[in-house]
Amino acid sequence: MKIGTVLRDLHSDENELARTLLRVADQHRADHEVFHLGRDLAEWSVRHVREIAAIAGAFGEELDPAPDGTPSLLDEARRWISERGGRSRATELVMVRDLREVYLRASSVLTDWEMIGQAAQAIGHDDLLELATRCQAETKRQATWANAKIKEVSTQALVV
Repeated sequence: MKIGTVLRDLHSDENELARTLLRVADQHRADHEVFHLGRDLAEWSVRHVREIAAIAGAFGEELDPAPDGTPSLLDEARRWISERGGRSRATELVMVRDLREVYLRASSVLTDWEMIGQAAQAIGHDDLLELATRCQAETKRQATWANAKIKEVSTQALVV
């Protein structure tokens, strides 16, 4: 079975989605929705990373349950600038780009969960199917939020 390989990739992708959500939240602190909801949504991916690591052993993979959330020096600089910059048309354009990255990452993770769910059904693995179903729904919510926020911010940044 190649389910372990997909779980390893999914583990990495969820880690990256969590880091991206945290980076975007910190970079756009002036927008309270992006800051607070972005951090909450990142916690979902952090939990997904732990749960993937817990079940991956059954498929021959040993994965780290602790996500890598260490901010880089560049992330710290972005946070500092965000705290002092507030909102402007220029920062809204940057936010659209950043939200697009969140949306694309979440969409990729969503596809991974779909593959895992299909495989779990095929082999009759109830625990993996439950995990895939639940996490896929949460990941869909992450992508939906990013897409809705893109619509809101891009209108303001491009038209107003």
